[in-house]
Amino acid sequence: MPKMNIKPLKVDVEDYLKKHQLVKKFEKAKALFKEDTQHPSLNVEVLEPKHLKIYSFRLDKKYRAVFIVVNGEAEIIAVSNHYQ
Repeated sequence: MPKMNIKPLKVDVEDYLKKHQLVKKFEKAKALFKEDTQHPSLNVEVLEPKHLKIYSFRLDKKYRAVFIVVNGEAEIIAVSNHYQ
């Protein structure tokens, strides 16, 4: 996954980013992701169970964006606290 576009966010994901003051962090991570999905600061990983092909990338030490790949584009399905 060298370069990948991100589909427009759903309202609930946008609301979560605003509520937790993560909009700037998300935009920065999104720009890195679009240029290089394997950028070290993103720490992209496949979540368990791996056969479901659900991935995440890091927004900061606490929050991660969870996504699936649909028709060659990443669709953010959630942003969550990594430690909850």
